[in-house]
Amino acid sequence: MSTDQLFPLVADLHLLTVLAATKSFTETARRLGTSKASVSMRITDLERSAGVLLVRRTTRSVGLTEAGQLLVTDMQPAFERISGSYSAARDMVGKPRGLVRVTAPVALGRQHLAPCISTFLNQFPDIHIELELTDRFVNLANEGFDLAIRHTNAPPETHVAWVLCQTRSVLVASADYLARRGTPAHPSDLTSHDCMLYLGNPTGRWTFAKDTKRKTTERLSVDIRRSS
Repeated sequence: MSTDQLFPLVADLHLLTVLAATKSFTETARRLGTSKASVSMRITDLERSAGVLLVRRTTRSVGLTEAGQLLVTDMQPAFERISGSYSAARDMVGKPRGLVRVTAPVALGRQHLAPCISTFLNQFPDIHIELELTDRFVNLANEGFDLAIRHTNAPPETHVAWVLCQTRSVLVASADYLARRGTPAHPSDLTSHDCMLYLGNPTGRWTFAKDTKRKTTERLSVDIRRSS
């Protein structure tokens, strides 16, 4: 018998294991929420499919034939595993558990996420967190992440996103540097200044926004000191 032919019989095979435990059509029907006649008919259908007698019926008792006992012995552990797995899956609804893979920017992860993880795990001890800190945009589906925390105002349309907080970036320079090189008055002035470019930024660009129009200064023929 092929697997496709066997699958429709799984419910009847489970019924047989219950009947083996109760040794009663009436009690089996009560446990499964059906009628005694339905139990008898399904056992008959199962025997017809197997081509062999599975249940020995008498007026006083119900027992399994050798073939029926063989089926129950082989099937019982499988149904017990299925029942255990199903119960574990349902428990996850009321009690969170399992592995959660999270990716976040390096600085944000070190300063804000890492200090919170121990508190979170104390509250949810059955959850395991795998945190990867990187400033590149990862593909959640391809790389197996459940959650990504990112600095962006344009999250992918294929993902569900929430705003956690507002962030901003500022330009800073030492007073000594400004005294020696002058203070830039416009983003375009940065092309004549020494800038420290974070290697985690793959574009090599700084983007400035004013109103809704953006001006981007590219780091091309500029004397840049790179900071990793």
